[in-house]
Amino acid sequence: MSSSQSGARFEQVTRLVEEGGYIAKVPVTLIYESDDPTNWGPYLSAEDALKLDEVRSALRHRDIQAAARHGEIFELTRVVA
Repeated sequence: MSSSQSGARFEQVTRLVEEGGYIAKVPVTLIYESDDPTNWGPYLSAEDALKLDEVRSALRHRDIQAAARHGEIFELTRVVA
């Protein structure tokens, strides 16, 4: 994959991160490279991958404020046992 990302197509999507009774909706960008001979795409940028890790860690430690810097946070509620 080229490091310059020339010929790359970008798509804004939302990824869900579930941890400890919470779900975060986190916006990220998928990168599709037209010259990728491996066809392993799409992939996330390193920054977006780290953002998802930060959100998961914050939710794990119940730091809702930190997780909310990157997206919307929801608390899961069991409806039927």
